[in-house]
Amino acid sequence: MNIGLITVRGEDYHPNYRLIEAAREKGHRAALIHPYRIWPTVKTDALGLSPKPDPMPDVVLPRQGATLGDTCLSLIRHFDLMGIPVINGADAIRLSKDKFLTAQTLSAVGIPVPETILVNTPEGFRHAVSQLGGLPVVAKQISSRQGNGVMLITTEAEIHSMVETQLDRRTGLLVQRFIPPGRRREIRILMVGKKPVGAMELSPNPGDFRANFHLTGKSKKVDLEPLVESLAVRASDTIGLDIAGIDVMIDQQEGPYVIEVNYSPGFKGLEAATGVDVARHVVQYVWERIQPSSNHT
Repeated sequence: MNIGLITVRGEDYHPNYRLIEAAREKGHRAALIHPYRIWPTVKTDALGLSPKPDPMPDVVLPRQGATLGDTCLSLIRHFDLMGIPVINGADAIRLSKDKFLTAQTLSAVGIPVPETILVNTPEGFRHAVSQLGGLPVVAKQISSRQGNGVMLITTEAEIHSMVETQLDRRTGLLVQRFIPPGRRREIRILMVGKKPVGAMELSPNPGDFRANFHLTGKSKKVDLEPLVESLAVRASDTIGLDIAGIDVMIDQQEGPYVIEVNYSPGFKGLEAATGVDVARHVVQYVWERIQPSSNHT
């Protein structure tokens, strides 16, 4: 089996070298596909790629992250239309890379999410603050990764700075009620085949409110409560992701919320905290998924 990993990062990037290593151990091959060095082509009677990958992948795993652009989504869809299985697909990725569309979709089927207001003007931002009970609030970019683009707003001056420098009418900002670290726990669940293979608890650094492994370097293994596991399974299924990182915040006063669904989760912290070989689980799942349609081994 030849696995194509769509990514702008190199082989030394943790998820990439772990997936390459796990594929090799199983007798397969994983190779990087840079989305800015290969281009989809359309002819009268055929779809193609230029230059053509050698070998052509039997299956593609998009790994570019939440900040991927429309051309990368077009490339992902192109592979799918060429009959090459893509895990995860373009529609699910488009949904999950947009934090508001994700929250909107989950809420519509009854999955609890934090109260969120999408704003696109300074007046809308101040209205959201009022609706959420006043400052502080959390402001988030629609698409961001590794804790970037997430800001705690505590003063009127910070509101002014935010709307002047970060608010784009075309994309908007999310505004959410702030839940202090002492009142919450944050859990990352790694889903493969829409089933949890491991979970870790994350804590913010002193003086920060963001609990993200890329910011703190800290994680610890956690056993999932049935309700939290059920929310993770439902969230990945609702968004349509076979492989996902589901972030759940457990508010001590109000219960759990799904706060993020990541289509291309890193897993360095989770492997370190749990000892789970995530890359092996991914490669095995991909192999099982393509069996009915693959002519290669």
